[in-house]
Amino acid sequence: MATAQSQAAPKSIRKAAADGIVGLTAQARSVVGKGEAKRLRSTGWVPAVAYGKGLTSALLSVSPKDVLSILTSERSKNTVIEMEAGAHGKLLVMIKDYTYHPVHRGLEHVDFVQVKLDQPVEVDVPLVHHGKPAGVTAGGIIRVVYRTVPVKCVPDKIPLKLEIDITHLELNEHVSTKDLKMPDGVSVRLPAEQTLIAVVTPEKEREETPDPAAVAAAAAAPGAAGAPAAAGAEAGKDAKGGASPGAAPAKDSKKK
Repeated sequence: MATAQSQAAPKSIRKAAADGIVGLTAQARSVVGKGEAKRLRSTGWVPAVAYGKGLTSALLSVSPKDVLSILTSERSKNTVIEMEAGAHGKLLVMIKDYTYHPVHRGLEHVDFVQVKLDQPVEVDVPLVHHGKPAGVTAGGIIRVVYRTVPVKCVPDKIPLKLEIDITHLELNEHVSTKDLKMPDGVSVRLPAEQTLIAVVTPEKEREETPDPAAVAAAAAAPGAAGAPAAAGAEAGKDAKGGASPGAAPAKDSKKK
């Protein structure tokens, strides 16, 4: 019996090599403008451009399905692409930016940036945490400060993801950049003490728990809530028990 297979990549996407580089076919173009962009999209292509240090901007057109296949892969924008660019020759690039149509959300334009395997690039890599922190068992919640981490390395050394164990975190503890175990040749573009993930007290509980120092200060302050209450109680006592000091004594209603 035949087994189900995953959907094949478009023909213009070539299988990734052992180093993770993916092949992509593009077409060179020379005409620019809104009219040309509209014409391209009507034929199933979208305008694109490739640029880089020492590279004259190359006007291209690519299949949106091919680009989306890369963007939805594990590496997404961190994929290194070997592009067959027609008259522009073979280019080694990565996706720098892209835009969608504001209504139907179709891919509208793609920017590629040229890279070299011996020159570092700066990219964002997903940060994945594992384990249930001890602080969560005690009532805390996990607060993720960085879902991706900015790193610097050569293109073929870009990690698929960075992983960190947070099982040991107690309430109000955190892990920072210095706690990451980085692959060789990869550096983090964040301060060593930068908090990445923390276990904190839930906001609602913090709002409901008064600060003892603030309560003590409020009670000791002149005109605090307790003083008017005492004055009010004293006034009530005068009203029930008799005249205030210095008032004339009340006359008997009957003389015996």
